[in-house]
Amino acid sequence: MNMTLYKQMMKVNMKGFMNFAIGSAFYILLMFWLYPSIASNAGAIDELVKAMPEGIARAFNLSGFGSAEAFISGEYYGLILVLILAIVCVQVSTQLMAKLVDQGSMAYLLATPTTRGKVAFSQAMVLITGLLLIMAVTTLAGIGGRAWFLGDKYAFDPSRFVQMNVSAFLLFFAVSGICFLISSLTNDEKRALSISGTITFLFFSLDLLGKISDSLDWMRNLTLFSLYRPGDIVKGDYDILVPCLILGSIGIVTFALAILAFRKRDLPL
Repeated sequence: MNMTLYKQMMKVNMKGFMNFAIGSAFYILLMFWLYPSIASNAGAIDELVKAMPEGIARAFNLSGFGSAEAFISGEYYGLILVLILAIVCVQVSTQLMAKLVDQGSMAYLLATPTTRGKVAFSQAMVLITGLLLIMAVTTLAGIGGRAWFLGDKYAFDPSRFVQMNVSAFLLFFAVSGICFLISSLTNDEKRALSISGTITFLFFSLDLLGKISDSLDWMRNLTLFSLYRPGDIVKGDYDILVPCLILGSIGIVTFALAILAFRKRDLPL
């Protein structure tokens, strides 16, 4: 890895990473702040959830509101965090590779005494570090929110909360690897952004449709999002070990392929 490039690109992208991290922290703290008022009517809300079509409850990770992590899994981890991290993966992966090639800046990087492999690896580490930063801030904000707003008065399982965060990070580690691979193979910034965004949105949509209808359940086998189940995690019904190993492996393989492809391909420099 080229540490000089890594430090410079982290400096360039840090403001964006921190904006996403602070936004994520704000939303999760808001969820913890809201929960005490929700908890007083948890029984009635749980009955309402049970009265909904089963597919709708599954689609939006509504697993009841008997505990804080159950409420947060549906209201935050099921949609808002997914949108935040999807934007990060698509946007930053494109900026780190395809945009530099498109604008001609990559030629200046490769003119320095370094290799293509080191450049690609350094850029990949910037993206991974950004994801880690966002998830670390989110996790710490959640732990702080539990201490400030819940105390010992409300049920909260820290281990399941951490599992949700680990699962979310590894899902988007895999998604970011795919987006980075696309960006490494593309010369045009807009094209890379379009392809990465379409694939990520398609993954999410297929998982959503598969949850809503049993007849469409097969669609979930086509998407990585089927391995991300925050609602099942908080119920204690889901062992995340195998899904996490699969997602981690996909991320490692796709990042490795991206670096290898960037080393071998012809560039319009």
